[in-house]
Amino acid sequence: MLETILIVNTLWFVMGFNVFSIRNKVFAKLLVPREHRDTPVFEILAESGRFLGGFNIAFAVCNILLLMNLDIFPSDAQRAILLLGFAVAHGSQFAFSVPIAIQNLRGGGVWQVLKGTLLFIFVTDFTLMALNLALAVSYTL
Repeated sequence: MLETILIVNTLWFVMGFNVFSIRNKVFAKLLVPREHRDTPVFEILAESGRFLGGFNIAFAVCNILLLMNLDIFPSDAQRAILLLGFAVAHGSQFAFSVPIAIQNLRGGGVWQVLKGTLLFIFVTDFTLMALNLALAVSYTL
């Protein structure tokens, strides 16, 4: 189960790196309505995505290194700590979208979390948080 979660984490973080750093304008288009894309703020948001991509690639590399060296962290406590860290990474992305999703339900919000690609991201971040957390807890029992 650990290897599977690390592989899924890796794939998700690599996808985040791709969207935030390599395809950063796609990332910005997800958040900025069409009528506001010709402003300087759009370009600033697009470039700031590269910063977020850096965190994603670091988490991806960490997962890859763990997959290649699981014997370095043989104890359940060590693995639980690592999984908890990944749960926080996924969970922070989910948690910071919750207030915007609530605003969406009330007809507002700065972007649409509950539709299309952003809904997929929202649900996937929650799911990966829950899976990493569940496995971390299982290692502590």
